[in-house]
Amino acid sequence: MGPEGEQLGVVNTSEALQRARAQDLDLVEVAPMAAPPVCRIMDFGKFKYITSKREQEARKKQTVIQVKEIKVRPKTEEHDLNTKLKHIRRFLEEGDKVKVTVRFRGRELAYASQSGFEVLKHIVESIADVAKVESAPKMEGKTMMAIVSPTMHKKKPVGGGEKPVAPPPAAPKAAPQATTAPPAQKQEG
Repeated sequence: MGPEGEQLGVVNTSEALQRARAQDLDLVEVAPMAAPPVCRIMDFGKFKYITSKREQEARKKQTVIQVKEIKVRPKTEEHDLNTKLKHIRRFLEEGDKVKVTVRFRGRELAYASQSGFEVLKHIVESIADVAKVESAPKMEGKTMMAIVSPTMHKKKPVGGGEKPVAPPPAAPKAAPQATTAPPAQKQEG
């Protein structure tokens, strides 16, 4: 094949090399398994450059889903659990999967299946609007774990993407109007 993709027919190897050198290009074997092998006259450096750019563009458009892990204990208090739930929600909204792990120590293992399952059930019910259970709760040694994934995927670019642009500064607001009654006057007496 010629540099513009035109067919040159079956040509001897030495003649093909001469044609490539005459045009100051390279002879590249495109399909070595074909009978006869297919070669193309092209600028090999430019070809490599274009191929690497295509691969780079493909990597940019790829999405990455990470698995974040949140660890809790069976006796984690409600407020701490709510904080962990906020983190789980944030991870899910960013498009990541979350591995929720309940860790047991000592005597907690005796009633692990009951208390750990209740904690995981509470967490899953709390985030049911943004997540679905991918892996049901199961015991692995001294831990019980479940994996939840987002119901709608938000795509994250691989390379970090572009830097976030700050919104333009808002125009200064006018002074707020008084909507409350004037303060009552103090009576002397």
